[in-house]
Amino acid sequence: MAFVEPVTLSARGVRLVPLGLEHEAGLRAAAADGELWNIRVTSVPEPEQTRKYIEDALSMRDAGNRFAFAVTDDATGKVLGSSSYHDIVGTLKRVEIGYTWYAKSVQRTHVNTTCKLLLMTHAFEELGCHVVGWRTDNFNFASQAAIERLGARKDGVLRGHAMRRDGTIRDTVMYSLRSGEWMEVKAQLLHSLDKPR
Repeated sequence: MAFVEPVTLSARGVRLVPLGLEHEAGLRAAAADGELWNIRVTSVPEPEQTRKYIEDALSMRDAGNRFAFAVTDDATGKVLGSSSYHDIVGTLKRVEIGYTWYAKSVQRTHVNTTCKLLLMTHAFEELGCHVVGWRTDNFNFASQAAIERLGARKDGVLRGHAMRRDGTIRDTVMYSLRSGEWMEVKAQLLHSLDKPR
């Protein structure tokens, strides 16, 4: 039995469903909303690479080290983006949340906070995780700010850690949240989502 089993999560008009090949067209359209593949510090697939992106995610799911979700609008089913559990270590009860991106039209809305709240709630309260982690490119300042707004703590920087799609080598900024910190972070995220926008 895999540590992360297929599950659908939903709240506040956002639904996370296990990513599959049936999401190819929707994922391509979401990425095209803002031509997100041109951002060098993200993992958004180029249009012709969308199917491979999904196939790679499914292969990693079969290997037990990534579980990808399609982020969809609960009312319409429209694909808004994607997010994943990855670097899953069941024996340590640890997952990371990443491979996250959204169509430009839903960036800076409640979508990201809602997705992270759903993923963290499931990780801490259903999977019994001790730690949830995040990682991002050292030049992806928007991602770093978003992770910090979630309440995660910066653990440090892994220098020369990964290859970007343009062939340059990136430093990776690591963050984490421990189970003992979760209830306070959850309360703050719920408060943030309930504030008028």
